[in-house]
Amino acid sequence: MRAVLFDIDGTLLTEMPLIQLFLPQVYNELSKKLGIPKEEARERFLGEIMRRRNTYDWHDWNFFFGLFGLNIKYEDLLVRYPHKLHVYPDVVPTLQWLKDSGYALGVVTSGPEYQRLKLKLTGLEEYFDVIVTRDDVKAIKPEPQIFLHALEKLGVEPGEAVYVGDSLTQDVYGAKHVGMTAVWINRDGSHGYHLADYEIRTLHELKKLLGGFV
Repeated sequence: MRAVLFDIDGTLLTEMPLIQLFLPQVYNELSKKLGIPKEEARERFLGEIMRRRNTYDWHDWNFFFGLFGLNIKYEDLLVRYPHKLHVYPDVVPTLQWLKDSGYALGVVTSGPEYQRLKLKLTGLEEYFDVIVTRDDVKAIKPEPQIFLHALEKLGVEPGEAVYVGDSLTQDVYGAKHVGMTAVWINRDGSHGYHLADYEIRTLHELKKLLGGFV
């Protein structure tokens, strides 16, 4: 194996603290804008998100802000509350070990361009040789082209690369479909249906796993 590629959200970091901070603000603004109770505003906003689940638009908070005519930009929220992006404690030690061991490192995310900002604000950007967002290829996982674009930029074949992600449908299926080794990071112990090539509970396990390919 020559390269290890990662998903971002749920794999390297969680934005849940930020979401919990801004959603009440969204409901409040939407309530005032539409003249409806906050609970109804909440139901409408979350209903649109669920209706578009796993579509191209679903991966972009700005799409939903714009859909309701809200004067909010996710980039502004990221810059204002960077401390609300929580990097998992196993991430930096693992990335440093991979870097020191000579692996090429990449990110493949279905999110838009502001995903790069997340990596910059959390200090993770410096570890990666390649970062590919949906905006680079106009495609989202599990579509093959988003994975293949990253591999091409790294100069490695699918069989020489490992992909690590927390989604079975997007990360594991997508990576396996193009011939990569798919590693499912199952942080909460969900049922995996034996779809992934390998299942890990923490990124620290990658060291042992990758040793098996030597």
